[in-house]
Amino acid sequence: MASATGIPENYNSNDAAPREGLGEDEPLLGRRGDASQEDGQPIYKNLWIGTAPVAQAGIWILTAIIWGAIFSHPLIFFSPHPLLNTTALLLLTQSTLLLQPTHTRPQKRLGTLLHALLNTLSTLLLLAGLLIIEINKISHSGTHFVSPHAILGLAFYILIALQVVVGVTQYWVPSVYGGEERARGVWKYHRVGGYVTLGVGVGTVVAASWTDYNVNVLGVRHWGVILAGVLVVLGVGARVRLAKLGWKRG
Repeated sequence: MASATGIPENYNSNDAAPREGLGEDEPLLGRRGDASQEDGQPIYKNLWIGTAPVAQAGIWILTAIIWGAIFSHPLIFFSPHPLLNTTALLLLTQSTLLLQPTHTRPQKRLGTLLHALLNTLSTLLLLAGLLIIEINKISHSGTHFVSPHAILGLAFYILIALQVVVGVTQYWVPSVYGGEERARGVWKYHRVGGYVTLGVGVGTVVAASWTDYNVNVLGVRHWGVILAGVLVVLGVGARVRLAKLGWKRG
């Protein structure tokens, strides 16, 4: 029988011990142990194992670039929008890195709770950022969803909403899906959706460097945000384990 976390009740943590050679439960890059939380290891260390430092470098550089550009110019009503959204993306990245390497039932339970907490904070920041940009657009009679940044931003908000609904119901209300076993089947799609959402979020920030506000006011260099975004995607993507997505590596 499976629990709401998608882990069989008879799960043996010894099954998660590192194996030699390639396997379907290994990350895309590196050995299996490079992206697996060891028994007894504090969960915060998940933020640094494997290729996590690459993702950390990318997201902190990206955040620093945006925050530095905003605070080096006079603050206006619009200013909190990029500040809130980049902070939300920073939290989303941390929540992903925390949960990724978990593989035993206790690890997954704690990882899921922290993942949910960080994602809740991130969602609240995104909602505040959305409110600010909408008020700003209405006050200036601006157009909506025309630029690539705006279109990606809309997609990002929609994906976040879907991820929140699926994540909450799958874990805490599995009866919505007809029981724990079916909810477990939804879990892998939620995980895939999380990676897609994070990628779209990074793309949204990168696309912001082509907006009129950045080109005419902030002057953030395209190459800087692109490089930082690539580091985030590579660092997180390299730790993906195909077995957790329901796929097998040949």
